[in-house]
Amino acid sequence: MIMPYFTIVHWLAIGFFLILFIGLAFLSAKAKSPSMIVGGIFASFLVSTFGGVMSIVVLEKYTKIGKMTGVKERRILFNESLFIEGYIKNVGKFPIKYCTINVKLVNQDRRQFGKGTFFKSAGFDLFGGKDKKKQAKPNTVQKEKVIKFKNLLKPGHAEVFSMSVPYPSYFKNTLIIKKMSCH
Repeated sequence: MIMPYFTIVHWLAIGFFLILFIGLAFLSAKAKSPSMIVGGIFASFLVSTFGGVMSIVVLEKYTKIGKMTGVKERRILFNESLFIEGYIKNVGKFPIKYCTINVKLVNQDRRQFGKGTFFKSAGFDLFGGKDKKKQAKPNTVQKEKVIKFKNLLKPGHAEVFSMSVPYPSYFKNTLIIKKMSCH
């Protein structure tokens, strides 16, 4: 896993929850019973850790904003793949270290549901039906690619990306879903 790039806002959030932990631990230390002291320090540790982790997750989502622009999709028939290329543009106010792109292909062929799709007879099959010879074909294909930038992607700048996704030949009227998250 790649470590996210922390901005000054991330460090301020970590500092806030560290000061909160120290303050709560100091208040817990004033208790008279040793078990209350240990319990109070443990509870303050849990609260501070949970708050710190949640703040980092939220800050990662809302401070590192990237957008895919100029995206072109080409289907390559000889190797049954979909080639996607375009630009990743930093539209946020902070630099980006890497982006993860998820592409999902969904087959929306209306003819995929044939006779006996939802109900299979429990009786004997004396003459050998076609269902046993037919292999199950997946209706979704999903691929994820992590794009690392050599230098940090500064606000307002863009970088080229490209990726290839398997595209089965039996897919008809395909829905292409592209999602991106940056860190």
